[in-house]
Amino acid sequence: MMKKPFKKPPNKTTRHCELPWQHPKPTSEDPNAQKNLDAIMKSPSYKMAIEDSDFLLDDAALPARLQLDYLKVENTLVKNGIERTIVVYGSTRIVEHERAFKQLEEAQKAYHDKPDSRVFLKRLKVAERVLEKSCYYAMAREFGTLVGKAGKGKNDNRVTLMTGGGPGIMEAANRGAYEVGAKSIGLNITLPHEQFPNPYITPELCFLFYYFAIRKMHFLKRSCALVVFPGGFGTLDELFEALTLIQTRKIAPIPVVFVGQEYWERVIDFEVLEIEGVIDAEDRELFWFAKDAKEAWEGILAWHEENQTPLFS
Repeated sequence: MMKKPFKKPPNKTTRHCELPWQHPKPTSEDPNAQKNLDAIMKSPSYKMAIEDSDFLLDDAALPARLQLDYLKVENTLVKNGIERTIVVYGSTRIVEHERAFKQLEEAQKAYHDKPDSRVFLKRLKVAERVLEKSCYYAMAREFGTLVGKAGKGKNDNRVTLMTGGGPGIMEAANRGAYEVGAKSIGLNITLPHEQFPNPYITPELCFLFYYFAIRKMHFLKRSCALVVFPGGFGTLDELFEALTLIQTRKIAPIPVVFVGQEYWERVIDFEVLEIEGVIDAEDRELFWFAKDAKEAWEGILAWHEENQTPLFS
Protein backbone atom coordinates (compact mmCIF):
# COMPACT_ATOMS: atom_id res chain seq x y z
CA MET A 1 0.00 0.00 0.00
CA MET A 2 1.47 3.32 -1.06
CA LYS A 3 2.01 5.95 1.59
CA LYS A 4 0.33 9.24 0.96
CA PRO A 5 2.90 11.97 0.31
CA PHE A 6 2.99 14.87 2.75
CA LYS A 7 5.13 17.84 3.61
CA LYS A 8 6.93 17.98 6.92
CA PRO A 9 5.23 20.57 9.19
CA PRO A 10 7.18 23.86 9.29
CA ASN A 11 8.60 25.34 12.48
CA LYS A 12 5.92 27.21 14.39
CA THR A 13 7.94 30.41 14.82
CA THR A 14 11.07 30.50 12.66
CA ARG A 15 11.86 30.44 8.95
CA HIS A 16 14.95 29.62 6.93
CA CYS A 17 14.51 32.66 4.73
CA GLU A 18 13.79 36.12 6.06
CA LEU A 19 10.74 37.99 4.81
CA PRO A 20 11.05 41.37 3.08
CA TRP A 21 9.60 43.38 5.98
CA GLN A 22 12.07 42.10 8.56
CA HIS A 23 14.54 44.89 7.76
CA PRO A 24 13.95 48.63 7.29
CA LYS A 25 14.40 50.28 3.97
CA PRO A 26 18.14 51.02 3.63
CA THR A 27 19.31 54.65 3.62
CA SER A 28 21.39 53.83 0.57
CA GLU A 29 18.12 53.71 -1.35
CA ASP A 30 16.60 56.76 0.35
CA PRO A 31 18.58 59.02 2.76
CA ASN A 32 15.36 60.10 4.51
CA ALA A 33 14.07 56.56 5.04
CA GLN A 34 15.38 56.11 8.61
CA LYS A 35 14.22 59.55 9.74
CA ASN A 36 10.74 58.90 8.38
CA LEU A 37 10.67 55.44 9.95
CA ASP A 38 11.64 56.83 13.35
CA ALA A 39 8.77 59.33 13.18
CA ILE A 40 6.32 56.58 12.26
CA MET A 41 7.39 54.24 15.07
CA LYS A 42 7.26 57.03 17.66
CA SER A 43 3.75 58.05 16.65
CA PRO A 44 1.01 57.18 19.20
CA SER A 45 -0.99 55.66 16.35
CA TYR A 46 1.66 52.94 15.96
CA LYS A 47 1.29 51.71 19.56
CA MET A 48 -0.77 48.60 20.05
CA ALA A 49 -4.02 49.56 21.75
CA ILE A 50 -3.20 47.53 24.88
CA GLU A 51 0.08 49.45 25.30
CA ASP A 52 -1.34 52.91 24.56
CA SER A 53 -2.24 54.33 27.97
CA ASP A 54 -3.47 57.62 26.50
CA PHE A 55 -5.95 55.75 24.31
CA LEU A 56 -7.04 53.41 27.11
CA LEU A 57 -7.79 56.36 29.39
CA ASP A 58 -9.66 58.28 26.69
CA ASP A 59 -13.47 58.47 26.84
CA ALA A 60 -13.62 56.51 23.58
CA ALA A 61 -12.23 53.43 25.35
CA LEU A 62 -14.69 53.57 28.27
CA PRO A 63 -16.65 50.46 27.15
CA ALA A 64 -13.43 48.45 26.96
CA ARG A 65 -12.26 49.68 30.37
CA LEU A 66 -15.57 48.68 31.94
CA GLN A 67 -15.23 45.21 30.45
CA LEU A 68 -11.65 44.83 31.64
CA ASP A 69 -12.51 46.06 35.14
CA TYR A 70 -15.12 43.30 35.31
CA LEU A 71 -13.33 40.54 33.42
CA LYS A 72 -10.02 40.40 35.29
CA VAL A 73 -11.76 39.88 38.64
CA GLU A 74 -14.32 37.46 37.22
CA ASN A 75 -11.63 35.33 35.63
CA THR A 76 -9.61 35.18 38.85
CA LEU A 77 -12.61 34.28 41.02
CA VAL A 78 -13.53 31.45 38.67
CA LYS A 79 -9.97 30.11 38.66
CA ASN A 80 -9.96 30.10 42.46
CA GLY A 81 -13.23 28.20 42.70
CA ILE A 82 -15.20 31.03 44.34
CA GLU A 83 -18.84 30.03 43.98
CA ARG A 84 -20.64 32.11 46.63
CA THR A 85 -19.61 35.00 48.85
CA ILE A 86 -20.69 36.39 52.19
CA VAL A 87 -20.23 40.15 52.04
CA VAL A 88 -19.42 42.31 55.06
CA TYR A 89 -20.02 46.07 54.96
CA GLY A 90 -19.05 48.56 57.65
CA SER A 91 -17.16 51.70 58.55
CA THR A 92 -13.46 52.21 57.89
CA ARG A 93 -13.37 54.34 61.07
CA ILE A 94 -14.38 51.68 63.58
CA VAL A 95 -11.06 50.38 64.86
CA GLU A 96 -9.97 47.80 67.41
CA HIS A 97 -10.26 48.68 71.10
CA GLU A 98 -6.57 49.42 71.74
CA ARG A 99 -6.35 51.91 68.90
CA ALA A 100 -9.67 53.52 69.78
CA PHE A 101 -8.56 53.92 73.38
CA LYS A 102 -5.33 55.57 72.27
CA GLN A 103 -7.29 57.97 70.06
CA LEU A 104 -9.47 58.85 73.04
CA GLU A 105 -6.41 59.57 75.20
CA GLU A 106 -5.05 61.89 72.51
CA ALA A 107 -8.41 63.68 72.28
CA GLN A 108 -8.58 64.03 76.07
CA LYS A 109 -5.10 65.56 76.17
CA ALA A 110 -5.90 68.02 73.37
CA TYR A 111 -9.10 69.08 75.11
CA HIS A 112 -7.32 69.37 78.48
CA ASP A 113 -4.81 71.76 76.91
CA LYS A 114 -7.61 73.87 75.37
CA PRO A 115 -10.78 73.29 77.44
CA ASP A 116 -12.57 76.26 75.84
CA SER A 117 -12.22 74.84 72.34
CA ARG A 118 -15.47 73.60 70.83
CA VAL A 119 -13.47 71.82 68.14
CA PHE A 120 -11.50 69.76 70.67
CA LEU A 121 -14.66 69.09 72.68
CA LYS A 122 -16.35 67.71 69.56
CA ARG A 123 -13.33 65.55 68.79
CA LEU A 124 -13.41 64.21 72.33
CA LYS A 125 -17.08 63.28 72.01
CA VAL A 126 -16.42 61.56 68.70
CA ALA A 127 -13.48 59.63 70.15
CA GLU A 128 -15.69 58.44 73.00
CA ARG A 129 -18.29 57.18 70.52
CA VAL A 130 -15.67 55.45 68.38
CA LEU A 131 -14.34 53.68 71.47
CA GLU A 132 -17.86 52.48 72.28
CA LYS A 133 -18.22 51.12 68.75
CA SER A 134 -14.89 49.27 68.86
CA CYS A 135 -16.92 46.27 70.03
CA TYR A 136 -18.11 45.93 66.43
CA TYR A 137 -14.52 45.46 65.26
CA ALA A 138 -14.31 42.46 67.57
CA MET A 139 -17.67 41.17 66.31
CA ALA A 140 -16.67 41.51 62.66
CA ARG A 141 -13.41 39.72 63.40
CA GLU A 142 -15.33 36.88 65.06
CA PHE A 143 -17.74 36.73 62.13
CA GLY A 144 -14.80 36.38 59.71
CA THR A 145 -13.55 33.49 61.82
CA LEU A 146 -16.93 31.76 61.73
CA VAL A 147 -17.10 32.01 57.94
CA GLY A 148 -13.47 30.94 57.61
CA LYS A 149 -13.97 27.83 59.72
CA ALA A 150 -17.10 26.72 57.86
CA GLY A 151 -17.23 24.32 54.95
CA LYS A 152 -14.76 21.47 54.47
CA GLY A 153 -11.62 23.26 55.55
CA LYS A 154 -9.45 26.21 54.64
CA ASN A 155 -9.08 25.13 51.01
CA ASP A 156 -12.84 24.99 50.48
CA ASN A 157 -13.52 28.25 48.60
CA ARG A 158 -17.13 27.57 47.66
CA VAL A 159 -18.38 30.07 50.25
CA THR A 160 -15.84 32.84 50.84
CA LEU A 161 -15.84 36.03 52.87
CA MET A 162 -15.73 39.26 50.85
CA THR A 163 -15.20 42.86 51.98
CA GLY A 164 -14.39 46.22 50.43
CA GLY A 165 -10.76 45.59 51.31
CA GLY A 166 -10.22 48.65 53.49
CA PRO A 167 -9.50 49.23 57.19
CA GLY A 168 -11.96 49.20 60.11
CA ILE A 169 -14.79 46.70 59.93
CA MET A 170 -13.53 45.33 56.63
CA GLU A 171 -10.08 44.71 58.09
CA ALA A 172 -11.65 42.98 61.08
CA ALA A 173 -13.66 40.55 58.94
CA ASN A 174 -10.72 39.68 56.67
CA ARG A 175 -8.55 39.34 59.77
CA GLY A 176 -10.89 36.81 61.33
CA ALA A 177 -10.73 34.60 58.24
CA TYR A 178 -6.95 35.06 57.98
CA GLU A 179 -6.41 33.95 61.57
CA VAL A 180 -7.96 30.54 60.90
CA GLY A 181 -6.06 30.08 57.64
CA ALA A 182 -9.04 30.71 55.37
CA LYS A 183 -9.00 32.70 52.16
CA SER A 184 -10.96 35.94 51.91
CA ILE A 185 -11.58 38.53 49.22
CA GLY A 186 -11.03 42.30 49.19
CA LEU A 187 -12.47 44.63 46.55
CA ASN A 188 -10.48 47.85 46.73
CA ILE A 189 -11.16 50.96 44.65
CA THR A 190 -8.85 53.61 43.22
CA LEU A 191 -9.33 57.00 44.88
CA PRO A 192 -7.77 60.44 44.33
CA HIS A 193 -5.73 60.01 47.51
CA GLU A 194 -3.40 57.14 48.29
CA GLN A 195 -4.98 54.21 50.07
CA PHE A 196 -3.92 50.69 50.97
CA PRO A 197 -5.72 47.37 51.25
CA ASN A 198 -5.82 45.86 54.71
CA PRO A 199 -3.07 43.27 55.26
CA TYR A 200 -5.36 40.29 55.95
CA ILE A 201 -6.82 39.77 52.47
CA THR A 202 -5.61 36.72 50.56
CA PRO A 203 -3.05 38.24 48.13
CA GLU A 204 -4.36 36.49 45.01
CA LEU A 205 -7.92 37.56 45.92
CA CYS A 206 -7.25 41.26 46.48
CA PHE A 207 -8.49 43.38 43.59
CA LEU A 208 -8.28 47.04 42.62
CA PHE A 209 -11.21 48.52 40.70
CA TYR A 210 -11.43 51.80 38.85
CA TYR A 211 -15.24 51.91 38.60
CA PHE A 212 -17.54 51.77 41.61
CA ALA A 213 -20.28 50.28 39.40
CA ILE A 214 -18.23 47.23 38.45
CA ARG A 215 -17.09 46.79 42.05
CA LYS A 216 -20.72 46.84 43.19
CA MET A 217 -21.58 44.23 40.59
CA HIS A 218 -18.97 41.88 42.02
CA PHE A 219 -20.16 42.54 45.57
CA LEU A 220 -23.55 41.12 44.66
CA LYS A 221 -22.95 38.69 41.79
CA ARG A 222 -22.05 35.73 44.02
CA SER A 223 -23.39 37.05 47.30
CA CYS A 224 -25.44 34.66 49.41
CA ALA A 225 -25.61 37.00 52.42
CA LEU A 226 -24.89 40.59 53.47
CA VAL A 227 -23.81 41.44 57.00
CA VAL A 228 -23.93 45.16 57.68
CA PHE A 229 -22.08 46.70 60.62
CA PRO A 230 -22.35 50.38 61.61
CA GLY A 231 -21.03 52.62 58.87
CA GLY A 232 -21.32 55.89 57.01
CA PHE A 233 -21.87 57.04 53.43
CA GLY A 234 -20.11 54.08 51.77
CA THR A 235 -21.91 51.50 53.89
CA LEU A 236 -25.29 53.17 53.33
CA ASP A 237 -24.64 53.38 49.59
CA GLU A 238 -23.92 49.66 49.27
CA LEU A 239 -26.72 48.72 51.68
CA PHE A 240 -29.54 50.62 49.98
CA GLU A 241 -28.50 49.50 46.53
CA ALA A 242 -28.67 45.88 47.69
CA LEU A 243 -32.03 46.39 49.41
CA THR A 244 -33.44 48.03 46.27
CA LEU A 245 -32.30 45.15 44.07
CA ILE A 246 -33.87 42.63 46.45
CA GLN A 247 -37.05 44.69 46.90
CA THR A 248 -37.56 44.85 43.13
CA ARG A 249 -36.42 41.22 42.71
CA LYS A 250 -33.78 42.34 40.28
CA ILE A 251 -31.67 39.85 42.20
CA ALA A 252 -32.90 36.82 44.11
CA PRO A 253 -33.50 37.53 47.82
CA ILE A 254 -30.56 36.89 50.15
CA PRO A 255 -30.19 37.37 53.91
CA VAL A 256 -29.42 40.95 54.95
CA VAL A 257 -28.33 41.13 58.58
CA PHE A 258 -27.75 44.33 60.55
CA VAL A 259 -25.35 44.13 63.47
CA GLY A 260 -25.82 46.97 65.97
CA GLN A 261 -29.57 47.49 66.21
CA GLU A 262 -29.31 50.55 68.48
CA TYR A 263 -27.05 52.30 65.95
CA TRP A 264 -29.12 51.41 62.92
CA GLU A 265 -32.45 52.39 64.43
CA ARG A 266 -31.02 55.83 65.24
CA VAL A 267 -29.59 56.27 61.75
CA ILE A 268 -32.51 54.91 59.70
CA ASP A 269 -36.12 54.94 60.82
CA PHE A 270 -37.61 52.18 58.70
CA GLU A 271 -40.93 52.47 60.50
CA VAL A 272 -41.26 56.09 59.36
CA LEU A 273 -40.58 55.00 55.77
CA GLU A 274 -43.46 52.54 56.05
CA ILE A 275 -45.79 55.03 57.77
CA GLU A 276 -45.06 57.62 55.09
CA GLY A 277 -46.03 55.09 52.46
CA VAL A 278 -42.70 55.04 50.63
CA ILE A 279 -42.02 51.37 51.42
CA ASP A 280 -44.36 48.47 52.13
CA ALA A 281 -44.60 46.46 55.33
CA GLU A 282 -43.10 43.47 53.56
CA ASP A 283 -40.01 45.51 52.69
CA ARG A 284 -39.14 45.57 56.38
CA GLU A 285 -38.99 41.78 56.24
CA LEU A 286 -36.04 41.89 53.84
CA PHE A 287 -33.59 42.24 56.74
CA TRP A 288 -33.23 41.54 60.43
CA PHE A 289 -31.00 42.50 63.36
CA ALA A 290 -28.43 40.31 65.11
CA LYS A 291 -26.85 41.12 68.45
CA ASP A 292 -23.48 39.49 67.70
CA ALA A 293 -21.44 37.53 65.16
CA LYS A 294 -22.71 34.12 66.22
CA GLU A 295 -26.35 35.14 65.95
CA ALA A 296 -25.73 36.67 62.52
CA TRP A 297 -24.01 33.52 61.25
CA GLU A 298 -26.60 31.13 62.65
CA GLY A 299 -29.38 33.26 61.17
CA ILE A 300 -27.78 33.12 57.73
CA LEU A 301 -27.42 29.33 57.90
CA ALA A 302 -31.05 28.96 59.04
CA TRP A 303 -32.33 31.32 56.31
CA HIS A 304 -30.67 29.22 53.60
CA GLU A 305 -31.97 25.98 55.07
CA GLU A 306 -35.49 27.44 55.04
CA ASN A 307 -34.92 28.69 51.50
CA GLN A 308 -33.67 25.24 50.43
CA THR A 309 -30.35 26.76 49.36
CA PRO A 310 -28.02 25.36 52.08
CA LEU A 311 -24.59 26.94 52.13
CA PHE A 312 -22.86 23.63 52.67
CA SER A 313 -23.89 20.13 51.66
